[in-house]
Amino acid sequence: MTATLRPPASACPACAAAPAAEALAHHEAPQEAHIVLSLPTIHCAACMSAVERALDKVPQVRSARVNLTLKRVSIEADPDLTAADVIPVVQGAGYEAHELDNTAISATATDKAGRDLLMRLAVAGFAAMNVMLLSIAVWSGAEGPTRDLFHWISAAIVLPAVGFSAMPFFRNAWTALSARSLNMDVPISLAILLAVGTSLWETSLSGEHAYFDAAIALTFFLLTGRYLDHRTRSVARSAAEELAALEVPRAWRVTDAGETQVPVGELAVGDLVRVRPGGRMPVDGEIVSGTSELDRSLLTGETLPVFAEPGRKVSAGEVNLTGPLTIRASAVGRDTSLHRMADLVAVAESGRSRYTSLADRAAKLYAPGVHILSALAFVGWLIYAGDLRVALNIAAAVLIITCPCALGLAVPAVTTAASGRLFKRGLLIKDSTALERLAQVDTVVFDKTGTLTSGTPELTNLGDFTRRDLELALALAEGSSHPLSQSLAAAAREAGIKPEPLTDVTEIPGHGTTGIWRGQEVRLGRATWVGGGQTDKTAAWLRVGDGPAQAFLFTDRLREGAEEAVTALQEAGLKVILISGDTTPAVESLAERLGITQWMAEALPQDKSTRIAMMSRDGAHVLMVGDGLNDTAALTAAHASISPASALDAARVASDIVLLGGSLAPIPEAVQTARKATRRIRENFTVATWYNIIAVPLAVAGLCSPLIAALAMSTSSITVSLNALRLR
Repeated sequence: MTATLRPPASACPACAAAPAAEALAHHEAPQEAHIVLSLPTIHCAACMSAVERALDKVPQVRSARVNLTLKRVSIEADPDLTAADVIPVVQGAGYEAHELDNTAISATATDKAGRDLLMRLAVAGFAAMNVMLLSIAVWSGAEGPTRDLFHWISAAIVLPAVGFSAMPFFRNAWTALSARSLNMDVPISLAILLAVGTSLWETSLSGEHAYFDAAIALTFFLLTGRYLDHRTRSVARSAAEELAALEVPRAWRVTDAGETQVPVGELAVGDLVRVRPGGRMPVDGEIVSGTSELDRSLLTGETLPVFAEPGRKVSAGEVNLTGPLTIRASAVGRDTSLHRMADLVAVAESGRSRYTSLADRAAKLYAPGVHILSALAFVGWLIYAGDLRVALNIAAAVLIITCPCALGLAVPAVTTAASGRLFKRGLLIKDSTALERLAQVDTVVFDKTGTLTSGTPELTNLGDFTRRDLELALALAEGSSHPLSQSLAAAAREAGIKPEPLTDVTEIPGHGTTGIWRGQEVRLGRATWVGGGQTDKTAAWLRVGDGPAQAFLFTDRLREGAEEAVTALQEAGLKVILISGDTTPAVESLAERLGITQWMAEALPQDKSTRIAMMSRDGAHVLMVGDGLNDTAALTAAHASISPASALDAARVASDIVLLGGSLAPIPEAVQTARKATRRIRENFTVATWYNIIAVPLAVAGLCSPLIAALAMSTSSITVSLNALRLR
């Protein structure tokens, strides 16, 4: 737990200025603790309510709020309450929970950029409505002083509105020009500035036409496109930061004076660290005392826990399951395996950020063409008419009518429509270029544990046992937190089995559970401890007294829709590959079951990302589907990536798309929709191009009034939006 202590509210300004004095005045009033837990298995509103209700029943909890998007719960509590106190409460409600280091995720996650764009959009819309009302009077035939008065009032409205609302375009254009390059915002900014400048000039000379309405309408439409584009992206932090937040914030350091809880940052190489059952490893190191079993699935993808005994190496992030362990630290802080994985993710993210979107590629061709055309119109009319005022007006009209409003809406309109369609199918698009990249994929790489499979063992031979043996096994299994025991207990209860009364039930860390039944010892656990034989399947062994040991056999259950998804992707012509950190027999068996011919077992995190990088260098466009810490680097290295909603926070943030439901069946549809969306984007570019081919000659010929320019611009924008809606 990371506690954020805040001084209590003060009624006096002096106390507010001097918290220490206030604390004394209030006799050290209790402060408040802030606990943040990761909830990787929640997926709906019912989950949120269940977690909040469970926590609200804890007397020391003042408030608990679940964020479904981030899969977290924020708890305000009394200062003496710790994460260790509330995690069992959440787990008792049926949900997995891990403590997050609040200092590592303290960077604000509020959508400041979105609020800023929305505010500028509102100002532009309000100003546009008022200026359009004034323009109606001018278009209706107002002349002389009346027309000039309406123009000056329009100027008074538009100048501050444009100065505020169009600032994002001006800022981006200046950045591009400072770097001696062009982007879409350069012609946008130039069109707006020229429209306002020539309108002021016309108004000061009592001219007939002014472009104030076109300038503010341009700003409004373009801000609409910019805001739509922003809303298609998830306001999420870097996956590398999420990995850092998963570190254990504190650890128990063992010294001659006893055990002391200290911040992980204070640990040094060589320190002895005690890790209790259910806790994550805070450091890399070696076990010096204790036996237990380790859950390494989040780091390596191994389905089953591994036996832990003195001399075994452990890594930060692994979970200790059954018995207390003492670890001698060999790497701490940034040197741990967890941090090295975060570095892999950061490198992969920087590579993906170099992807150029269709809109940016179009801007490189469009922006220079618009500027050259406007300049040619200005020079041509200046030579032909010899009137600087006419030449400037026509140059401004060319920029206004060719302003890339339709191009600015082409991508976000389609992306928003496609995102809405996929969201209804249970897919959340997080990245602005995700659909474009997903449309290009030709290879799909799946992780095994937690992705193609549920990640939980399933008992397969319940019917091979007598009712008495099942009652004994259930009694022992209920006393253990081992995944196989939990699966066995769930299957037995579902079959209507009730536990047989036992005495002296004890769990032996790393071995199994034992008890006494009618004077006989009963054991459930590892083959070497129980006295079982050899099997090539995952097994837990039961022995009653001196009788023979019997094996409960388990398999990893396929995730819903896995077979359908793999088959559909292969039929669509995509190459499907399985890469997992699990053992070779487990990976080979699953690959054969799903018809996947290319697979790789016992892969480390860097092996996955390296393999994907090699395929990318060979020209493949890879879609990675994974859920664990060991997949984060691969997810960011891939051309596009998807993670299930049940994935760890870090994997979910590293991916472009989150699969909200439990089934993998929507993945092929996501690829198909992405390809359709890319076609719609290209169609929108075609619409915008033809609009320019038709409208530009009119503008160059001096035949476009402000009304025609505004109507033409609006028509192109509406056409693009309607084409995008076809995706729904």
